[in-house]
Amino acid sequence: MTGTRAPADPAAVTAAVSKTVTVDVVVPVHNEERALRGCIDVLRSYLDKTFPFEWTLTIVDNASSDGTMSVANELAERDPQVRVLHLDQKGRGRALRAAWQRSDADVVAYMDVDLSTGLDALLPLIAPLVNGHSDISIGSRLAPGARTVRGPKRELISRCYNALIRLSHGARFSDAQCGFKAARTDVIRPLLEHVKDDNWFFDTELLLLAEHNGLRVHEVPVDWVEDVDTRVQVASTAIEDVRGLIRVARAKATGSATVTGLPKRPEPSPVHPDAVVGRRDTGLMWQLTSFAVIGVLSTAATLLLYALFRSAMNPLLANLLALVVTTLINTEANRRFTFLGARGSSGRVHLQGLIVFGLYYAFTSVALLALHSSVVEPSRWLELVVLLGASMVGTAGRFVLLRTWIFKTGRGNT
Repeated sequence: MTGTRAPADPAAVTAAVSKTVTVDVVVPVHNEERALRGCIDVLRSYLDKTFPFEWTLTIVDNASSDGTMSVANELAERDPQVRVLHLDQKGRGRALRAAWQRSDADVVAYMDVDLSTGLDALLPLIAPLVNGHSDISIGSRLAPGARTVRGPKRELISRCYNALIRLSHGARFSDAQCGFKAARTDVIRPLLEHVKDDNWFFDTELLLLAEHNGLRVHEVPVDWVEDVDTRVQVASTAIEDVRGLIRVARAKATGSATVTGLPKRPEPSPVHPDAVVGRRDTGLMWQLTSFAVIGVLSTAATLLLYALFRSAMNPLLANLLALVVTTLINTEANRRFTFLGARGSSGRVHLQGLIVFGLYYAFTSVALLALHSSVVEPSRWLELVVLLGASMVGTAGRFVLLRTWIFKTGRGNT
């Protein structure tokens, strides 16, 4: 008589997995002599008492000029599970890159030394990576269920920045900059070779590349309390972030954002054709209405940015910068609303959008050159009027190209 196998004990399975999976928690620091010891003691205590996986804790000193390195070495001597890595240059991205490339753990994570994010979110952050559901896991202060305590200024800046990422790149994650992330090591290493930024934009660039290459990003709502002693320079960081978004868009358009060597996921099971949800032709009337609204908003934003940039540079360069910023947002807005989530290769769409942008820029630039050749030192108001007229004509041409080329209706483009 053949016996039946008893079902596995879930607790035993969890224990077995916990013993075989290793997690490396990285804490980047710069001049944190006073706070480091207390924060690391709190983190070590939490990991010892509640964390089910084998862990190590890596302190990365970013060119500190105080006694941070001495405190870190003291902590490492006291606990063999604490490691120390010293870098001669600052930069959060540089610290994470160096630590993650050297790590021998199955999963790598990081958190800010101020422990602004509640540690109860650490296990939900790691679990989807251990069970193979996701490739990268991030804490989010903007996801449903998150509880955040911070000033209105940082709240507004954070929401605007993340909205810009979603509109310009079609990102599906809600919070790029929360200092609470983890990833499977076999996935993160090929990505690191393509991430160019070494500072605060590192997180955003990593996530954009991950989504562009089809990786799964899991979000965990977190409890987060603002550190009033933050070292982040908001204005300069915001400028660098916008430059980074433009650079990543260019990398997608040229194909250099495609990462090779990533672990392959099994293809999803085929479904009945009737169940496939793709882009449907919403009709000319809806497309014209939606495109017109987005176009009005984009044109107003272009004129505003042009007026701001014109005070510091020549008209052609001011026009170029204004159009680059608004074109990124305009294309994604039309993908989402005018053509209701049109599909297609991201690289192809960005490349075609770049070509359309070039035509639009050339047309509006010729209008400005014609004005300056016919009128000696025209007023800024006259420049804006001419630019507005050229923009209206160029916008009409842009709609035709979007409808008949980039987001062409048809089975081949669903």
